Amino acid sequence: MAKEKMITDFDKPELYINRELSWIQFNERVLSEAEDETNPLFERLKFLAISASNLDEFFMVRVASLKDMVNAGYKKPDIAGMTPTEQIEAVLLKVHSFVDKQYEVLNKHLIPELLENRMAFTDGSDLSESDLRYVDRYFDEFVYPVLTPMAVDSSRPFPLIRNKSLNIGALLKKKEGRDDVDFATVQVPDVLPRVFEIPCEDNGICPRKVMLLEQIIKRNMSKLFLNYDILTSAAYRVGRNADLSIDEDEAEDLLKEIEKQIKKRQWGEAIRLEVPKGTDKKLLKFIADELKVDDNEIYTIDGPLDLTFLMKMYKLEGFDELKEHSYLPPQPVPEFEGGENIFDVIMRGDVLMHHPYQTFENVVRFVESAAQDPDVLAIKQTLYRVSGNSPIIAALAKAADNGKQVTVLVELKARFDEENNIVWARMLEKAGCHVIYGLVGLKTHCKITLVVRRQEDGIMRYVHLGTGNYNDSTAKQYTDVGLFTCSPSIGEDATAVFNMLSGYSEPLGWNKLSVAPLWLKDRIIDLIRREADHARAGESARIIAKMNAICHKDVIAELYKASQAGVRIDLIVRGICCLRAGVPGVSDNITVRSIVGNFLEHSRIFYFENGGSPEYYASSADWMPRNLERRVEILFPVEDEKLRSKIWNILDLELRDTEKAHVMNGKGIYVKKALKDTDEGERINSQKIFGQEALKAVKKKDTAGSRVFIPEMNPNA
Repeated sequence: MAKEKMITDFDKPELYINRELSWIQFNERVLSEAEDETNPLFERLKFLAISASNLDEFFMVRVASLKDMVNAGYKKPDIAGMTPTEQIEAVLLKVHSFVDKQYEVLNKHLIPELLENRMAFTDGSDLSESDLRYVDRYFDEFVYPVLTPMAVDSSRPFPLIRNKSLNIGALLKKKEGRDDVDFATVQVPDVLPRVFEIPCEDNGICPRKVMLLEQIIKRNMSKLFLNYDILTSAAYRVGRNADLSIDEDEAEDLLKEIEKQIKKRQWGEAIRLEVPKGTDKKLLKFIADELKVDDNEIYTIDGPLDLTFLMKMYKLEGFDELKEHSYLPPQPVPEFEGGENIFDVIMRGDVLMHHPYQTFENVVRFVESAAQDPDVLAIKQTLYRVSGNSPIIAALAKAADNGKQVTVLVELKARFDEENNIVWARMLEKAGCHVIYGLVGLKTHCKITLVVRRQEDGIMRYVHLGTGNYNDSTAKQYTDVGLFTCSPSIGEDATAVFNMLSGYSEPLGWNKLSVAPLWLKDRIIDLIRREADHARAGESARIIAKMNAICHKDVIAELYKASQAGVRIDLIVRGICCLRAGVPGVSDNITVRSIVGNFLEHSRIFYFENGGSPEYYASSADWMPRNLERRVEILFPVEDEKLRSKIWNILDLELRDTEKAHVMNGKGIYVKKALKDTDEGERINSQKIFGQEALKAVKKKDTAGSRVFIPEMNPNA
């Protein structure tokens, strides 16, 4: 067979997948979990809700960004050769098809299966008189007092419709007098539950019935407009541009500027209008004209608008048998069991944690212990996203109250968490912490905590580095790894990081860490090139890289070159992947897979075989231009042999996953590799196995009374 011709021109657009279209592929994988009948019914409802929430953010940020580029006359093509105009046309075409698929899954699969399990949606038409009286009484007593119907006429302009809010528009005609048709709108209040359950009359024999709040309001619309006939009414929902535009160089006070921009987010340019199928054409035209949306930005929906309400359905009591219970809760970390001082444990050796299979509580305990320990002199930490009632924030405030030097970088520009972060920043300042509001022009996305402690033999620096946020809530849902160490070289680097963030100190070099935006991209490219050199020399060469996204053209081009040199490359990429796997002569040696499961795959971990002397790394950064060039990120090594075995086990098991892995084929399309019931072979759900391994590690510690032993893995297996 003739050898494929080696391609050397890596600027060819056909070698890359458009970023936005790749993201849509990712959300299609999420939707496929809602369609997958091997998942319990209520888990499928949850995945459908997640796909809807994902789509909202995609419009508010990515579609909005494309529209901004089109409006500004920007015509430069992306790495896949598509101009912003071409991208937005392709994206909207794909999204229309995607939304149709969402409602096909809901109407043809989930709703009938809910009915089989004695749960029914109703619009009121099939309710008994007593049920309808119950619904109407609820409207009169709880809903009506909250509503604010708003008429539109010459003296009352079309109101500002909030981003993502659900509304009901109506065409009205006065019962007596003039023949003019008027428009009115009422917002469906989000302070009331959208899912309203109607009690069963026959002692549990009948199906449980739920009616959506907008349907209750529509049924009682005449009570809002007593002197009018309602000609037609329909729900509608608008999505707006929610991407903040901040000129940091001109902003005198970044915190105040961001607060001002947050308020504008609700009223940005309309970029999507959702209405139910069958909406009156005159009513639709009036709303669309007022919101200034084009025809391709209007989505006619075959079902209820805003499917994120299905997450509320998931939380209904009484359906436990329709939910997944085989995923174990977070387990203790064996090294920290026994009540020993956390600093003594870290002094004995590095500790690697795998969340959410292992508890995040030890990270909280690390900060809380530092706050209380009389020998701790200083605590320094970066915060990107934290939970609503963060114990870490409370511990930092307590530390300052106890006289510690506390420095916290709170990234105000963390999208959709800006308001939350402003609240925490002010609270920390009042507690006496030194708060830094990020760097001009950059987002500080790295996750690092430094504790400086006085000990008998001098000062010791304890460091936590992670791939995920210091958020005790999402740590139960996102897969991440975190490293505790008191390595002197990493401690020196951690000090340099915080000096760089708080002042103008830029180190000449680093001991162990690689930091973006100045050094990390070059480090990644050097590591890839080194593998290619090993392959050309006939030495063992392999790259395994797990991350959320890869779309940096320079990095992808280096991976293509390494593949051509004979490097075996396995990418585990949850979301966006602009690299094409299996292109003859370019990426024959590259595989790409995406795992979509019960937990959101969030960790960034990397393996480089290095001619038989493997190196392992973890990072806060994906391989994207924003991470490598416009953010402060950290890549850190994992050097302890036992901990390397843990990292290898994560990568190896995910590469062997047969249940939740979707693998990219040569056409850039993802195919789910789940084994059928009739197939032979081991069934591997990596997320379930990680939970089982975390439980076994605790039991082994309890039995042995010592640290858990992790067997060595063969990286060439």
